[in-house]
Amino acid sequence: MLTPGRQICPGPISRRSLLQAGALGLSSTGLGDLLRMRAHSAPAAGVENDTSIIFIWLPGGPPHMEMYDMKPDAPVDYRGEFRPIPSVVPGLDVCEYLPLHAKLADNFTIVRSVAHEFADHGGGHKRFLTGRIPATPVDTVNDSPMVGSIVAKVREKRNLGIPNYVSGADAGRQDIDVFAFGSAYLGAETHPFSVVGDPSAPKFEVKNLSLAREMEGRLDDRVALLSGLDRIRRHSDARGTMHAVDEFNERALTLLTSDKARNAFDLSQEPAAVRERYGMHPWGQRALMARRLVEAGVSFVTMVWENCIAPGQPMPKELVYNWDSHGVNCHMYKDALVRFPIYDRTVTALVEDLYRRGLDKKVLLVVTGEFGRTPRLNPGIGTQTGVMQPGRDHWPQAMSFLVSGGGMRTGQVVGSTNARGEHPKDRPLTPNDLWATVYRHLGIDYNNTAFPDHRGRPMPILPFGEPIAELL
Repeated sequence: MLTPGRQICPGPISRRSLLQAGALGLSSTGLGDLLRMRAHSAPAAGVENDTSIIFIWLPGGPPHMEMYDMKPDAPVDYRGEFRPIPSVVPGLDVCEYLPLHAKLADNFTIVRSVAHEFADHGGGHKRFLTGRIPATPVDTVNDSPMVGSIVAKVREKRNLGIPNYVSGADAGRQDIDVFAFGSAYLGAETHPFSVVGDPSAPKFEVKNLSLAREMEGRLDDRVALLSGLDRIRRHSDARGTMHAVDEFNERALTLLTSDKARNAFDLSQEPAAVRERYGMHPWGQRALMARRLVEAGVSFVTMVWENCIAPGQPMPKELVYNWDSHGVNCHMYKDALVRFPIYDRTVTALVEDLYRRGLDKKVLLVVTGEFGRTPRLNPGIGTQTGVMQPGRDHWPQAMSFLVSGGGMRTGQVVGSTNARGEHPKDRPLTPNDLWATVYRHLGIDYNNTAFPDHRGRPMPILPFGEPIAELL
């Protein structure tokens, strides 16, 4: 978790006015502090270009054999209850409860042959999100930086009037260590700007970025406050070595009052029909916000999709909060009957919108969780229902994910698993191959980019992996 970095300077300006002038937050770190930390970091590496990533994270582990890698000819205790349907792409079948995917399959690719060795959520999160073998197989505190932080580090000099790295999650789930989003030795300056809560809520607002309407008339006061702080700096340090209220606060104020930033986060500017196409629920509006953010120039946007229940509706006892579909957590098929149509609508709306708006070369979309589910059904007595119900446990030995855009080849399946969905058969891949593809899209030289760890040792941003050739 980020630790407070702001120091309050006593004097003629009140603490309250100081907070009004500069208390911009990324977790508990002010934006001025964040910019300061970034400027004191090592020079950026890599090649700059106008490309972005939307990374949709499905914590818990989506069931690959219920979604993108169905095995209708496998024994019943493997294949489960759902059936595949053909898509517009021959050989790319999807679940019968993903019909919009089937119609749009020529605009995305399904990768079916990724595997790793970490079956715990913590180890799986760390393994997948960092591209490294984690020091421990459990917990979600990173010893290596999440890829989003690496991108933020490489592009730290980019200043477009909007944060370079943004994440969105449910309230109470925004802590940097909930999903192994930590930056490890890269430091807090590479953490994402966090958007917390439900963007579909009528009174939703992005905290600590936009000026609230009632504050707009007080902008001159904020500028005056910064001028006052600048006078304190000059009187305190005539040599100009004190940086408490220098360019970083000015840049923080710029972001605070930036029309570009404010507009990018403002979903009310979207036509009602577009918002409804995505879906008026947290997943849908986070996806729409992600599209707006990359269109405005954000380099890396991570949106977390956990709870699929619309605001104000109770969660049925057969369902689970995220994608962790053990029998003890949920009735996997009843959960999917609610979850899959929402997922189907939102993913396809995002893919469709990226292409419709001409963002399909600039933006690479990745949709994935940390692993798949056991090929063989593993029923359990539900903790909420008290009855035996179908489910699947964790399974990192095989998983599927979706990619779209990025100027990549689409309308195909990459790789395969064996007849029971247990492990890769053709074209075995690892999460690192995905990240090599992501870095290539962003113009980052992953073979020759490294940053020092806590001991000063240069750590390559990706120790192994190659871009997925079928996508290029």
